[in-house]
Amino acid sequence: MKGALTNVPITKEWDIVGARQSGRNMARDLGFGSVDQARIATAISELARNIYLYAGSGEVSFEEVQGEAPVGIKIIASDNGPGIKDITKVMEDGYSTSGGLGAGLPGVKRLMDDFDMESNEEGTKITIVKWLR
Repeated sequence: MKGALTNVPITKEWDIVGARQSGRNMARDLGFGSVDQARIATAISELARNIYLYAGSGEVSFEEVQGEAPVGIKIIASDNGPGIKDITKVMEDGYSTSGGLGAGLPGVKRLMDDFDMESNEEGTKITIVKWLR
């Protein structure tokens, strides 16, 4: 399983559930407890939902990583959508363009240990990592 990469295409709403379940299963297999599994699944749901709502399609990838702790799970959400015009604004608590609660990307950042976002008019790539402590 070490370094195994799993890709889940996001093209329809139901794919959000598939991505969430794939990530939760990998987290469980790596030894994460149920609370961290729920955190990881929640973060994946938010990222996959954003792909579906704002870009139309993309993918969520999962892989085991080594580094800060003995092992972690790296999740990359990427799309070829229009990009995020104001990254500072979307990272503000309470900001929502979909009428949701606005927990969105700031919530994802709080749930995970590492968070990195790149976005331009050619798409968005968000990389998050949760370390097994």
